[in-house]
Parts: sequence; structure tokens; C-alpha cells
Amino acid sequence: MSKVERVIRAADGRDGVHYAIEWAEELISKAIAAGDVLMVLTRPKRTDDQNRKMWAMLRDVARQRPLVINGERVWGDPEDWKDVFTAALKRETRMAQGLDGGVVMLGMRTSRMRKDQLSELIELIYAYGSEWGVNWSTDALHEPIDNREAA
Repeated sequence: MSKVERVIRAADGRDGVHYAIEWAEELISKAIAAGDVLMVLTRPKRTDDQNRKMWAMLRDVARQRPLVINGERVWGDPEDWKDVFTAALKRETRMAQGLDGGVVMLGMRTSRMRKDQLSELIELIYAYGSEWGVNWSTDALHEPIDNREAA
């Protein structure tokens, strides 16, 4: 059996939950005849649209705002800024010892973020950009189609 997904929206209320349970029960009843079935509940992952917006925003920030890296003011790349913003979002800094004894800062993986988490990250980047006068590109201003469902 291949993977089957169904989004249950909070806005659908108890009716949505009821229909989803009936749907799941029917699928499980049919599939169980062929062997064990794994049922998983999870929140929707970030969307491609959200991801494109985030990277556009990170490119804008990287072009317009310097970072202090190793005590030196430099122009970081979008990946550097992603690490800065995800650390700020998580309000935690994770460090590992490097192979040569140095320090390696570990960032949060945006690829594993849920839609609501990526929405929070996008809002954090917007807040920073507003505070520091970042001029947003058209791609950065694009509103993800299903962003309203993310929060």
C-alpha cells in the first residue's frame, strides 16, 4: 500500500474530525487484509511556496545587512542568515566540538519545519527587516497561497 494522506482542517470542526475518522476506518479495514498498517498523525510540513519566500527574504537580508562573524563585520550568505534566524526563533544556541577542536554552531533544519513554524520564521525575518530598513524584493513580498492555514 502506498502512502495516503488527508488534511483535517481545524476550521472544519467536529464534522471534519468525524468524516476523517470514518475515512481512516474504511482505509484501514481494506488495507489490514494485506498486513499490518502504520497510522501516523502529524502537522503539515512547510510548503514549497513558503520555502521560496523564506529564501527570497534571506537573500534580501544577506545583500543589505552585514553579520559579525569571528569578530569581523562581513557580508554573510543566505545560509549564514538562516542559521542566525533559526537560532533566534528557537531561542537556543547549539554548539558541537569540531573535528580540530574548534566550535561548530548547529542551526535548525527548516526542511523539517511545520507550516506554522516556517510562518513564525518568516515573521521573524520580516520584523528584523522592518527594524533595519531592508528593502524587500517582489519574491520576498509574495504571500504564500496557503500561508493563512499555517498559523
